Amino acid sequence: MEQETRLPESQPASPGTLRPGGRTAKVRRAVLDATRDALAESGFHALNMDRIAAGAGVGKTTVYRRWGSPVGLVTDLLRDMADQSLPAADTGSLAGDLRANAELVRDTLTDARMGAVFRAVIAAGACDEECARALADFYRTRLAEWAPVVARGGARGEIPAGTDPVELLRAVSAPLYYRFTVTREELTAAVVERAVSAALAAARDGVFLRP
Repeated sequence: MEQETRLPESQPASPGTLRPGGRTAKVRRAVLDATRDALAESGFHALNMDRIAAGAGVGKTTVYRRWGSPVGLVTDLLRDMADQSLPAADTGSLAGDLRANAELVRDTLTDARMGAVFRAVIAAGACDEECARALADFYRTRLAEWAPVVARGGARGEIPAGTDPVELLRAVSAPLYYRFTVTREELTAAVVERAVSAALAAARDGVFLRP
């Protein structure tokens, strides 16, 4: 007989809103790892709850009770990815920090496994509102993590004070995601450098100043 990890019989929590310890944390880790593997291998539309349970080595009732649906799995995975992401760089210059940001994006998207995962969750966000909100939350978290590099650049006089950090960071990564999702072009080192240089030049000209 399967051994189930039981949650309290009260109203189920939304996926990813609990940070449990012990056995429950191990179950969550195993399920999210299995979800990431399945997304990398087959994409969102092939995500199957029973297969996730089997891959994680846990009872399928546990998976259905806690996550509810493939959308719930993807939502929790995105929250976990935001929690596990690397901290922002501090190279001593804004150009160096923005380059580190762009190189991190490029390394993630060009990684065979993680690139496939991001392609799958972006596709999920395009067809499901809950996934779209989770994906937006993921990027808001990452932008907030990197926002201090822009503030430091302003304090050093590298860009005008009052530059909107979110808009500048978006300008760095947007060309990379465009090539990744739309044109499917190679993300080369030259592409990274061009994105950083263009965004930084625009920031110095005051393009991203807050109103």
